[in-house]
Amino acid sequence: MNVPSQLRVASQPRERLLAGAIAVVAGLVVFFIATELFPYHSSNHDEGVYLQQASMLLDGQLQMRPGVFGDAVRPWFFVDNGETMYPKYQPLPAGLYAIAMALFGEPRVTLALVAAGNTVLVYVLGAMAFDRKVGVVGAGAFAFAPMTLMTSSVFLPYAPTTVFNLAFAVAYLRSYRTGSIPAAIAAGLLIGTAFFMRPFTAVLFAAPFILHALWELFTAIRDRSTDLASLAVPDAITRQAATATVGLAFVVLALAYNTYLTGSPLLFPFQAFAPMDGPGFGIRRILGHGIEYTPAVAFESNTAVLYYLLTRWAPAGIVGSLLAVVGLVFSSRFRGLIPGLRGVSIPGDAIPRRLIAGLFVTVPGGNFFFWGNHNVLANPADPTDGFLGQFGPFYHFDVLVPVAIFAAAGAVGLWRGRSAVASRFDDVIPSTGRRAVAVSVLVAFLLLSGGVNAALLDGPVERNAAQTATYEDAYAPFEEAEFDNAMVFVPTPYGPWLNHPFQYLRNDGGLDGDAVYVLQQDPQRKFELVDAAGDRSLYRYTYRGQWTVDPDEREINPALQELTVREGETLDGTTTVGIPEQVSHAVVRLETDAGFSSATVTDPADSTTVGWSLSNSSASLDRVGGESLGNATVAVESVDQVVLTVRLVQQGAGTLTYRQEAAVRTTDEGMSAVWPPERTVCSFVDDCGREGTYLPEKPEQHRDGVFFETELEDAT
Repeated sequence: MNVPSQLRVASQPRERLLAGAIAVVAGLVVFFIATELFPYHSSNHDEGVYLQQASMLLDGQLQMRPGVFGDAVRPWFFVDNGETMYPKYQPLPAGLYAIAMALFGEPRVTLALVAAGNTVLVYVLGAMAFDRKVGVVGAGAFAFAPMTLMTSSVFLPYAPTTVFNLAFAVAYLRSYRTGSIPAAIAAGLLIGTAFFMRPFTAVLFAAPFILHALWELFTAIRDRSTDLASLAVPDAITRQAATATVGLAFVVLALAYNTYLTGSPLLFPFQAFAPMDGPGFGIRRILGHGIEYTPAVAFESNTAVLYYLLTRWAPAGIVGSLLAVVGLVFSSRFRGLIPGLRGVSIPGDAIPRRLIAGLFVTVPGGNFFFWGNHNVLANPADPTDGFLGQFGPFYHFDVLVPVAIFAAAGAVGLWRGRSAVASRFDDVIPSTGRRAVAVSVLVAFLLLSGGVNAALLDGPVERNAAQTATYEDAYAPFEEAEFDNAMVFVPTPYGPWLNHPFQYLRNDGGLDGDAVYVLQQDPQRKFELVDAAGDRSLYRYTYRGQWTVDPDEREINPALQELTVREGETLDGTTTVGIPEQVSHAVVRLETDAGFSSATVTDPADSTTVGWSLSNSSASLDRVGGESLGNATVAVESVDQVVLTVRLVQQGAGTLTYRQEAAVRTTDEGMSAVWPPERTVCSFVDDCGREGTYLPEKPEQHRDGVFFETELEDAT
């Protein structure tokens, strides 16, 4: 008999439809946050690593081959292996982002699908452990927990790994309940995939299930020993063998990946990048940052992390955490300790409950040995500082699952116990009013939970928005630029890394995109890169100001400057600078690695013009103002940097220095220079770095009377 479609829909459990709706909303909310709050990505520069890796995978690469660009294109957290570079992270999280990039041209689709998938799986686990109503409430609690929303909205591996961990738990429990071998195989496939994504995370999640599997095997072997005549293999052994075999196959795959990249199956890429960056006590170090990670430090850090997780980042903060305690009590033999609710029970299965509750032990317990939980807290006494203040304690992301499910169990149990409590008020509240009171209490609880989540999210959203505001300013020149076969020199405020901090400026995996981003270099490497660029247009990305970790102290004025290579037998330069009031004299200096020449200008006018030239492997200071100079020449190396400074000495001993630096080299035809030079205007010192960068596009940023013009022409 054909059943009308509307009846088929109506026949579906209401809770399942509600869970699906919550999952859809969760995915949409995460997509909105990812696009609106993190349009240029976050302050966690690991995002750029995964997206760079995704780009490489789309090009069929596990390693980047920089070729002539060499270390000038080394991305953040990539191992430089000489002819190749590879990321310190496993490839599967990036693979998920690559799929969305290939199908939709937008990797944030993966973030939305992951959020929805985690929500659905929490519902299924909650329904397995308790019932569907608990599953629905647990799904909502998990989906809109502050840490779920923040961590799921950025390109990090924690939420994607949780999808496979949760799917493994569902498959494992289904296999246990039904004896299904396909489900057992799926469980092995899923936990093996999670291991390939984040080995430590997968092991901590799987630990309660592994212990359960070992106990089941022990029991099956013990029982079989009493019936040696039987040739049948116990069901438990068959199922667990299927799960273990498939799971271990992925472990072997991960070891093969290690062998391909690092040369050793037991040397993971993250160890190749920073050998002392793994779990354990003692000296822990990554790049220039290191500490002695002692049990005392671990206790302080992890206690703070867990406290902030349960009070700020869990569903409804402390409200959800307290409900989780109630849910744990409901699930135990101590249910009778709650006055008035001794008769309340929640249906479900004890095994899923115990395994899910086991995550309260294995995830925090394993993370106790990992110093990364110290690093997410810039200051253990300040929950708003460091990465924890923006995303939550993401190494404990999986703890949100048992918190959400047991909080749901506590909430549903209390709701179901309302009649037991209400019966005590028979003389006070008429029976006809009890339903209204109960509904009012439920609505008040939902509003309270939502209000707590919103309040807890306010701080992280504000802190991330402050980061985004500065990124928006920093990348403004690129919003107006259209590249076609370009090479862009990028500054290095945090050291010799691309995508740290400018992770929005990433190269294609094959270094063949419309723009190739390279690091600012010394003159020798700069010319090598210019030669490697071939017919690409050249640009310099620069800024005036100081790039700091704290966005409140970070104020930069960026610019994208087009570069050319000026060539000729003789190159004539002219530099004109403004002279503010109360300047007594100026000292002009032309310098190379071989030496310098200088001249003094007394009683300067409103501006001073300096004439200089490059020819015959030398740099000459030719004239200052209207006065010609003789034999003010210094040698230029085969590749050199020519620095011209004009130091203005003010009455009262203050100084203002104009400085320009140009990379030059000698050629068979004469001289060549990368132009325009980098220019700064500095008070009191001759070189103040990017804080004094002069942007000819924005002369109004300097005091009255300050301007800086420079030209270089072929004089032959």
